[in-house]
Amino acid sequence: MNSSQTPETPETATPPMPLWEVFVRSKQGLDHKHCGSLHAADAQMALRMARDVYTRRQEGVSIWVVPSSAITASRPEDQGIDFDPMADKVYRHPTFYELPDEVRHM
Repeated sequence: MNSSQTPETPETATPPMPLWEVFVRSKQGLDHKHCGSLHAADAQMALRMARDVYTRRQEGVSIWVVPSSAITASRPEDQGIDFDPMADKVYRHPTFYELPDEVRHM
């Protein structure tokens, strides 16, 4: 820091930009996949930055940006409560069904 700069104080410090989660749908896919995070001032800036960073090679057809603070996730310690009851419901895992050749995205 030189003598012409004033030190940042809590009153003059720039507030941090919010964190956004980025989801991109590829040309071949039907679903959006999480591909990363970025900091941006608002949703429009996040979309522009996500386009520049995550779809440079024109691999995406749709982008979602979601504020990280809006995401609620399960806790690792609740894994048993959340996921163990699913093992006894075989009908939720249709591995024994034959799919027609016309169905490509399952």
